[in-house]
Amino acid sequence: MHKLRENSNNLVSLLVEDESQCQELSVYLTESFGNETRIDYGTGHEMAFAFFLIGLLKLKVLSSQDFKSIVLRVFYEYLKLARKLQVTYKMEPAGSHGVWSLDDFQFLPFIFGSAQMIGNQQIEPSNFVEETFIERFKDENLFFNCLKFIISIKRGPFAEHSNQLWNISMVQSWNKINSGLIKMYMAEVLEKFPVAQHILFGDLIKITPK
Repeated sequence: MHKLRENSNNLVSLLVEDESQCQELSVYLTESFGNETRIDYGTGHEMAFAFFLIGLLKLKVLSSQDFKSIVLRVFYEYLKLARKLQVTYKMEPAGSHGVWSLDDFQFLPFIFGSAQMIGNQQIEPSNFVEETFIERFKDENLFFNCLKFIISIKRGPFAEHSNQLWNISMVQSWNKINSGLIKMYMAEVLEKFPVAQHILFGDLIKITPK
């Protein structure tokens, strides 16, 4: 983390010329990998990386034509690195609600992965708790990829260690799961003060009163 903080400005300046915008993006980038003091990681850190990508989109470093690659390549590589840090340093979940939360560390890949599944007639939501389906689709879908990581680090019945996900498997369609997760993300992450208080608002990510 110390090296990232030292070099983030130089890294971002390769993509962004404006000094103020460069500094703003650097903060989002350095906040994306957890807290080095508490040694924890949570959805707020994941959100910081999303803001970093949104900033690049606003500056036209990335475009709408890159959406698929942003999620399936850039975000997925970030996810793999975040998991490596979580396991290597035994990071604690930041602000986790235990088995009643969606996941100890991540949220966005469940939204992206459920969006991938919309229109899929072969895999019902009730199937995603079955290990055979998890193994089969873990490399091609972010939702199943997250499930694979969960069962690799947790023990016991799925319904016990991931109760919220177990409940979601009862939903009738992937479309409803996706829309429900988006609403849940708004309510449980973006609109939660313990998370929002750490957001740096600036030229790229602005705050406007309701």
